[in-house]
Amino acid sequence: MGYYYGFDPTIILVLIGVLLSAMASAKVNGTFNKYAGVRSACGMTGAEVAKRLLNSQGIYDVTVHSVKGNLTDHYDPRTKTVNLSQSVYGATSIAALGVAAHECGHAIQDAKNYGPLKLRGAFVPIANFGSQLSWPMILIGLLMGRGGYFLIQIGILLFVCAVLFQIITLPVEFNASARAVRLLGDTGILMDREVDGTKKVLGAAALTYVAAALSSILQLLRLVILFGGRGRRDD
Repeated sequence: MGYYYGFDPTIILVLIGVLLSAMASAKVNGTFNKYAGVRSACGMTGAEVAKRLLNSQGIYDVTVHSVKGNLTDHYDPRTKTVNLSQSVYGATSIAALGVAAHECGHAIQDAKNYGPLKLRGAFVPIANFGSQLSWPMILIGLLMGRGGYFLIQIGILLFVCAVLFQIITLPVEFNASARAVRLLGDTGILMDREVDGTKKVLGAAALTYVAAALSSILQLLRLVILFGGRGRRDD
């Protein structure tokens, strides 16, 4: 790939990734804020719904906690806790109940030994190691010149680990949302029209994971274009 007046055309791949992530973030924030203003007919809070859904599945060893931040909701399998942000924990909106149910979906996955969740959990240390060391290895390899080609290739392989983690995350998140929507309807917590709103909230949230995966793949493609054949070209 050619370079014109010092311009690196592969930077376009990075810009596309940034644009996708920004669009996904704007979509999830806009959708959540829209349905955060729609109070559920049941009047239950996110915390109350989370506890009810967990108990409905025979799960009693998972506790529900409030955490700081906006949309910082997550399930921690190590501590068996569903952690809900302040905008979800005590809120009664359709959006809040959808997010709370989604995190319960992860707890249910854990209780049922859902394969992709176990795989993602096992992959976390590998992905963290890869994401932390990939760029330092690549930069050191570049500074070493021809002798650093091997380090660059190791850096790219480490980055692949981070990309694989993003890809493994997708089925885990999609499945958790599917479980959430089904449970909210089956338990009668939300009416049909309310479930439709929840689907839109969780669908928008899923886009952020898709965008993150695509951005990582585009970044990996850029690394391969820039450095994949560097050793052969330097011979």
